[in-house]
Amino acid sequence: MDSDQNSLDVLRTALQGSPDNVVLRTHIGDLLLRRGLGQEALDLFREGLARTPASEALKLGTARCYADLDKPTEALVILEDLLKRPRCAAEAHLLHAKLMLRRGDLVMGASSYRNAVEADESVADEDLAEALGVAEENAESEYDQEEVDEQGRIRITAELGDRPLEIEMERPDLRFEDIGGMTELKEEIRWKIIEPLAHPELYESYGKAAGGGILMYGPPGCGKTYLARATAGQVQSNFITIGIHDVLDMYVGNSERRLHEVFQYARQHSPCVLFFDEVDALGAKRQDMRASASRQVINQFLSELDGVKGGNEGLLVLAATNAPWHMDSAFRRPGRFDRVLFVPPPDEEARAEILRLHLRGKPQDSIDVHAVAKKAKGFSGADLGAVIDMAAEGKLREALKAGAALPLVTKDLQKALKKLRPTTKEWFNTARNYALYSNEGGLYDEVLNYLEKK
Repeated sequence: MDSDQNSLDVLRTALQGSPDNVVLRTHIGDLLLRRGLGQEALDLFREGLARTPASEALKLGTARCYADLDKPTEALVILEDLLKRPRCAAEAHLLHAKLMLRRGDLVMGASSYRNAVEADESVADEDLAEALGVAEENAESEYDQEEVDEQGRIRITAELGDRPLEIEMERPDLRFEDIGGMTELKEEIRWKIIEPLAHPELYESYGKAAGGGILMYGPPGCGKTYLARATAGQVQSNFITIGIHDVLDMYVGNSERRLHEVFQYARQHSPCVLFFDEVDALGAKRQDMRASASRQVINQFLSELDGVKGGNEGLLVLAATNAPWHMDSAFRRPGRFDRVLFVPPPDEEARAEILRLHLRGKPQDSIDVHAVAKKAKGFSGADLGAVIDMAAEGKLREALKAGAALPLVTKDLQKALKKLRPTTKEWFNTARNYALYSNEGGLYDEVLNYLEKK
């Protein structure tokens, strides 16, 4: 009997006396795996899970056994559960990267490898990084320029692929009190984002980490971007806006890399609100995608969101879409966009505030914005801006004839209002169909409630 076998027998005897000792059981399982006894190790880990089903160490050990026994599907089922948890072990990300490489999914593999190294640099594997293309990517993704404009916004440029990646970061002065109405929306964001940052210890004691994602949807022009910017200002964090043109690239693989760089930069500058406008263009349903490259971009996006859940508590991801029914349902899983908020047209109070905002700097005389707002039900913020523009244009013509500046009055706004129709009607006609016939899990209940109150 060799010394290793003797040591193993001694450890087995110790485990019989302390069968609930997870550390000892994991150590024995590791020894068995090193000796090529994968099935024996699997039985050992399974027995431990029967006793301690919540043990992440035993689950990881079980996944390693399945991978060793060439059963990747079973291993991935366990890993997907582990990767959803806060502060997931770096070894779990690393094993996931290896399994993705075995499947030929280099995008997901590279993302998992990055998450592993971010969690624990000691797990870095040069050979694996090279096989996944991460080593080359990191060499090419250094930020070449960083400029600050007159408004204090930072523009970062990195040479990446066929065209440079530009990320514009700012720290908005806008606050919630600067936005009229939207009380329920602001309260939901306060609960999801602001309070966790203000009281991290309290949230952590309940297993709630600061960070995560909120998806805002509704008719265009109703203030989704404005609300995202105010959220960043409320928590005094950095703010980065990303559009589809910032990410998509004509060459295969570059879009995924650009998306990763955006997330990585935001993580490095946390607390940071990362806002994706028209996110349905990046997160469309994968079954609707004919090109595999498009599906890979979506997979990369999902992987980055999981990375946020795994240990980037200071990164807050907000996204806006006018067409949530085109979004892949995987984006709404816990840890991703697990809060979906309906942003309706502004209420009367908000409409009055928007009118005041658009009237700033224009000659005016005792305009009753509340009287105008009351008659502008269903108008979006953009529609109200058009009302002011039309009223100002009419008054400008009068002023040119009179040869002197004339102030805008309430009647001018009311006259312009009668000539315009709310653009939100078309959106609600489409949304009503989805709310009535494709309302999975009550996702569009808020739309139905809004329509009932009209």
